Amino acid sequence: MALNITNENYEALLSDSKPLVIDFWAVWCGPCRAIAPVVEELAEEYADKVNIGKCDVEECDDISASYRVRNVPTLVFIKGGEVVDKHVGVISKAELKAKIDALL
Repeated sequence: MALNITNENYEALLSDSKPLVIDFWAVWCGPCRAIAPVVEELAEEYADKVNIGKCDVEECDDISASYRVRNVPTLVFIKGGEVVDKHVGVISKAELKAKIDALL
């Protein structure tokens, strides 16, 4: 299951030794709902290697602003506390899996 990234747990996840993938989304966003099952599947598949979570842009606007998220869905890939990749829009499972594999 994908983690729920909030203002309370964000810093701890960012400082964890595992890479972090943040799916910035919104309740009203159709494309966000379209990729949600893929994000959930990969969160389970990579649970031991990568922290994969969802961050609601309306609840955590400070976090989304810090990554300059202007559109949703936006996926941010972080390794060692640094952004190494970013994807805006819908993404296939194969493409997302390849981007996660690149973090390892």
